[in-house]
Amino acid sequence: MPHRFQPVVELPDDWSGALTVAVRNGEVVVLDEHPDDLAPGLPRLLLGTLDGAACFAVDLDGDGVPDVVTADIQDLLVPLRGLYGRVDETRWTLAGRAVQLIDWDRNHRHCGRCSTLTEPVPGERARGCPSCDLLAFPRLAPAVIALVERADGAALLARGRNFPIPMYSCIAGFVEPGETLEDAVAREVLEEVGVEVGNVRYVSSQPWPFPHSLMIGFEADWMSGDIVIDETEIVDAAWFGPEELPLVPPAMSIARTLIDRWLERRLEEGA
Repeated sequence: MPHRFQPVVELPDDWSGALTVAVRNGEVVVLDEHPDDLAPGLPRLLLGTLDGAACFAVDLDGDGVPDVVTADIQDLLVPLRGLYGRVDETRWTLAGRAVQLIDWDRNHRHCGRCSTLTEPVPGERARGCPSCDLLAFPRLAPAVIALVERADGAALLARGRNFPIPMYSCIAGFVEPGETLEDAVAREVLEEVGVEVGNVRYVSSQPWPFPHSLMIGFEADWMSGDIVIDETEIVDAAWFGPEELPLVPPAMSIARTLIDRWLERRLEEGA
């Protein structure tokens, strides 16, 4: 069975219906209408098709957007995180794609090599420079996130310094050039909490449009070391059992997926 969403840069002949994700300063609204229904000729980016319907992104902060359109939509806009649960997961992921592509399109209007105005490249998800031929494609920042488990079944969770609330999560960080994903897991855990890990195992991945990451989830086993936090990154870290969990991330995040997998495994084992 094909996926409901198909990313395309040119619409197929048999598309039917339309959906528009309007974006303004990181806030979004998903509308079941064509951009031309908002304003004829409204600038838009094609995202793909969802169940055969054409999907577009509109930058409300961009050029050529009538004030009346912004005024009509303003009260409907919500932060992307706040949209979670208000729409199904497919639409939430589509909204995240729209936020990322609008941000990319806005930030690559000029060539990074010679400053010439760039142009959309026909048939490609790219902007090209007509002067020096440099192509700018959407970029993703790969980040690893890992649930570390000790031999007694306890899970290592940490509270990041940037967390706005006292929430604990898995260890995460960006992949450095030249690293494997497994190397990145081991390095990040050692740097942030002073623990050495092994048996790093891939679990799943998740697009994370805050602003343009791909989160790659792993499980890993504690090998040695006591917790020694990097105070520039971490406020606190500790080993937790299933009955003593602190506040953890919401269901929208891959961190929660990793924690729930560990919790289910521990409960099945009678921990």
